[in-house]
Amino acid sequence: MNVSITGAKILYTFPIKVPLLGRFTITETLLVSWLVMLLITGLCIWLTHDLKVENISKRQAFAEMLVEMADKFVIGNMGERFRYMIPFIAALFSTSVISNLISLTGVLRSPTADLSTEAGWALVVFVMITKQKIKTNGFGGYCKSFTTPIVVMTPFNILSELATPVSMACRHFGNILSGLVINTLIYEALALASAAILGLLPGLVGQIASNIPILSVGLPAITSVYFDWFSGCMQAFIFCMLTVMYIALEAGDE
Repeated sequence: MNVSITGAKILYTFPIKVPLLGRFTITETLLVSWLVMLLITGLCIWLTHDLKVENISKRQAFAEMLVEMADKFVIGNMGERFRYMIPFIAALFSTSVISNLISLTGVLRSPTADLSTEAGWALVVFVMITKQKIKTNGFGGYCKSFTTPIVVMTPFNILSELATPVSMACRHFGNILSGLVINTLIYEALALASAAILGLLPGLVGQIASNIPILSVGLPAITSVYFDWFSGCMQAFIFCMLTVMYIALEAGDE
């Protein structure tokens, strides 16, 4: 299999060429991203099935708790007028969390370990931020903001504007990929150490025992608590927090 620049395996390339886009390819990141969306869709259908007003089930209580948490997060940081943002932020957070944690299966590679995933999210958020700026200041005011405090600063202000989606994407991508790399290095290092130590045993016993990565059992699971569980949830929270704060900041006292 071929490997793309971002590290996602190319699973299949369609022979039909799309004008201006080249060949359409299906990558590992794309397939796992679809799987994440199916999981979220299935979970939402299950949680919202057979809703009741009285004598609600534990499933419905959990679903209501998630909705209340999303409401408090968005309204608490953005204000009541941004209530319409709740579904988007909730979808962004849930997609990020499940994408980050899906690598715990040991079989699937996290889509967020591919820069193209975060770049797509950051681009959507950047469009929403720009839309809010134009809505608040008008198109003329938005363009004029690049010339403040003096016209000479225009190129630097443009670069600063473009740096927003880049920093959001790279921050999320860097933390997830680094955790994946560190966990892999720890596992491989322990496997080599296990082979070296057990290989010291005499005869056939040493040959067989050296192929069993005994030292790889336990410690990688401990480091995974931080690099996968804690870091994965934290990066999803930070990405969503930056999204709501950037948009709310541009809204001002509108």
